Amino acid sequence: MNISISSEATLDEVASLLGRARRPLFITGAGISADSGLPTYRGIGGLYNDRVTEEGFPIEVALSGNMLTSRPDVTWRYISQIENNCRHAGPNAAHRLIAAFEREIPGLWVLTQNIDSLHRKAGSKNLIEIHGTVHRLLCTVCDDEREVPDYEGLTLPPTCSKCGRPVRPDVVLFGEMLPRQALGQLARVMDEKPDMVVSIGTTSVFPYIAHPVWWASQNGVAAVEINPGNTEVSEMVSHRLKMGAAQAMEALWDRLHTQPAGTNARA
Repeated sequence: MNISISSEATLDEVASLLGRARRPLFITGAGISADSGLPTYRGIGGLYNDRVTEEGFPIEVALSGNMLTSRPDVTWRYISQIENNCRHAGPNAAHRLIAAFEREIPGLWVLTQNIDSLHRKAGSKNLIEIHGTVHRLLCTVCDDEREVPDYEGLTLPPTCSKCGRPVRPDVVLFGEMLPRQALGQLARVMDEKPDMVVSIGTTSVFPYIAHPVWWASQNGVAAVEINPGNTEVSEMVSHRLKMGAAQAMEALWDRLHTQPAGTNARA
């Protein structure tokens, strides 16, 4: 496949494709939140890379479903660290402009791996949070759930205000299945056949994240990657923008609108 890499001409081509799209699918990973001050990281824990925890566990073990059941104090310690790292972050231009494009293109969907809720805070409605969000707490016994702006004031591990039993964050921990509802929504979006797929800030190591890009490449659908580095899908896409997410989205918005990009772009 011929791949166009970052240039003014490639930005023009991608903007033209986006301007004509009616069912674009944006796929986002940790890289889109980098301009909000959050680190790019591996998996759900990533702040830790290959470090073991204070208890001597690999982070994948500490942040696993089995550990949440047997030692909830351990899992909650590191989930709360992730939440604390996200606490003061707000949506950046990339989040805001994707939400602004959605208001113009009602068929636009976002599939995100991020658990920071920044797409929702930016105003995205057609959103699949495939790994969940740290800002929703679910009772492990009854059907109670609640949204929380942050974990400040929570006693860890927290308990349900209705039945007093343990609660958990609504995130996919290591060793757990993806949520059926989110997978079903993704299947419905793919059944509608997106007319453009844009991968932003993700290494695409998970098959369910790489698959829409592969599908696009096999079906003659424009596939765009926005990422400064090389990833698992870099050889599949038709256009590559080796740029940061906010920079790229601002450039695309500018090419399709006369008003300045960024915070004034109807975001």
